[in-house]
Amino acid sequence: MSAPEPLRIVVAINPRAAFGGKGLKSPGRIGEMAVAHMRSAGHDVSVLRRRDYAALREAVDAELATGAQALVVVGGDGMVHLGANTLAHTDIPLGIIPAGTGNDGARGLGLDPNDPRAAVERFLAACQRAPRTVDLGRIERKGHPPVWFMCALSAGFDALVNERANGWRWPRGPMRYNLAILRELATLKPLSYSLVVDGDVRRQRAILMSISNLVSIGGGMKITPGAKCDDGQLDLFVVSPVSRFEFLRIYPKVFSGRHTSHRVVSIERVGEVFIDSPGLVAYADGERIGPLPATVKVDPAALRVWV
Repeated sequence: MSAPEPLRIVVAINPRAAFGGKGLKSPGRIGEMAVAHMRSAGHDVSVLRRRDYAALREAVDAELATGAQALVVVGGDGMVHLGANTLAHTDIPLGIIPAGTGNDGARGLGLDPNDPRAAVERFLAACQRAPRTVDLGRIERKGHPPVWFMCALSAGFDALVNERANGWRWPRGPMRYNLAILRELATLKPLSYSLVVDGDVRRQRAILMSISNLVSIGGGMKITPGAKCDDGQLDLFVVSPVSRFEFLRIYPKVFSGRHTSHRVVSIERVGEVFIDSPGLVAYADGERIGPLPATVKVDPAALRVWV
């Protein structure tokens, strides 16, 4: 039996960490490990690291244009977001090596977020076979090009938390997000939404609203436990108005998926949602998308993956 043909692989490293950065679990160190394994397997690997996501996206586009056969991202959901938006509706597969804080995209595709070495082995095994195709969510906003997401679009409490946390320079890491949660809880109130769900016009008040392609967001919060990324549908997740005390009772259950039976929680399979809420900024895969309104559609089989 002949050995598999070597591939030209582009490896893109999270720009928020220097290649070879501190700590054995840093994206830099994990990137070094991944590249070494791929080269040992006989593949031609180009490594890209830039100062920010925009510069990295530009470098990835240029490298892929020279004939690379796969893109592997090393980092968290922001890097998966970059990969999905680079490769949507192309023939080039995406590989994922989890090395971020949340890793919900990797988790949703069956990878262990705490075992990047196993993810490299999974990629090396998968790239000997035909790639798997998965759905993406597609966000359309007037005057803007479409944006795809792997995990979910958030437009409620969690989006407000992201917006507040991103406005702070201190503290760094997960603590900033936790403090932002506490700050938003202090002023928790329902938001008013205008929706069109698969043609059905609605007015709705809610604390939290997300449109999911995968199970979890925020580092393992299983908001839509039954979501599948290859069923041609998205999951509309809504938490209706509730007191701060009751919200805090529901919140811990989301990590196990036991929140779904609560009377204020609803999950609905959808194909297309128009969503608007005055002054609200949407996030997807933890990345800032911009102010609503937006139309969110399922984009079936939009991405090829080697995981």
